[in-house]
Amino acid sequence: MSKTIIFTGGHHNSALVVAQKLRTQGHKIIWVGHKFTMRGDKQISAEYQEVTGSGIPFYELKTGKFYRVTNPLEFLKIILGFIQSFAYLLSTKPDLIVSFGGYLSVPVVIAGWLLRIPAVTHEQTVTAGWANRAITPFVKKIFLTHQSSLKNYPQHKSFVTGLPIRPSLLEQTTYKRPKPPLIYITCGKQGSTVINKALFPLIPKLVEKYKVVHQTGAHTITSDQDKARRVKASLPKNLRTRYKHQPYFFAQDAVRYLKTAHLVIARAGAHTTYELLLLNKRSLLIPIPWVSHHEQDKNAQLLKRLGTGIVLQEKDLSPDNLEVAINQALKLKLKKPVSTIRTDATDQIISHLAPYLNDSLSSPSSR
Repeated sequence: MSKTIIFTGGHHNSALVVAQKLRTQGHKIIWVGHKFTMRGDKQISAEYQEVTGSGIPFYELKTGKFYRVTNPLEFLKIILGFIQSFAYLLSTKPDLIVSFGGYLSVPVVIAGWLLRIPAVTHEQTVTAGWANRAITPFVKKIFLTHQSSLKNYPQHKSFVTGLPIRPSLLEQTTYKRPKPPLIYITCGKQGSTVINKALFPLIPKLVEKYKVVHQTGAHTITSDQDKARRVKASLPKNLRTRYKHQPYFFAQDAVRYLKTAHLVIARAGAHTTYELLLLNKRSLLIPIPWVSHHEQDKNAQLLKRLGTGIVLQEKDLSPDNLEVAINQALKLKLKKPVSTIRTDATDQIISHLAPYLNDSLSSPSSR
């Protein structure tokens, strides 16, 4: 029988893979997430565009961040986030909540627990994210990307499943290798102004030898798209086609660029680093320094140890240092792909969800 499932959290790429698979099984999916790229900006988020583009109803949640809260206004936003979460849950009456970490998941999962709605969560990183630690007492199961994460969570409810991978990334589609070789810059859903600032002066030199595809982000305050247009316009006419920029590349384009790139320059989020390992790609990683528990730095160091990545810390970022790091990364000699990367996470997770979607367990008394 069809059930109603709410998805929420901070890692929409992984979550959407699972949501779409459940939808094909006849379940009703509802999404609670970010409508805009960041606070104070009116640029529609990639999450909102991809989720609504899939035909999934989207509910925007406005709540405060729980990590290291000192601003009284942030506390007020947290309270409002809980009120909004209760309202969404009472109106949609979901049978299950599926979280993929991130601070949005906290009020939704806790409100669900108070309403006796079962919840599960997925941990993407090699550490334990703050949000997932906070909701651990309130979820039935915790799905982990990495075996090493087992020590961070209660053993009786933790399961190593790997990370859900976009099906198009696993398909054996053959793409034509770009000539000249491709450098792909992707820095998360919002892009990275600090990386863009160091990168823009290097574009004229890079396009002499490479094709450069650059995900700039779409923040209306920093206007990095406008800066990218000016950089492209300043290039010699015969080289302008070697520089392509967009605020965000959606799944089909992103997969093609990842698969055909000679080098990927990126932050070191869990999803990005997992896909880089899966595809055995050369990478230059610039971790976000302020994320909790230094999780991005740990992700980046893992790729460095495996010999597929160069790490450049943001505090050392400058056009000169970035150029040196790019040249070092381009010289990396790739070894055999990591054989322990799991690709069946979506099916594993859905198999664990079966008891909560079974009619005999869906009544409030059984939750």
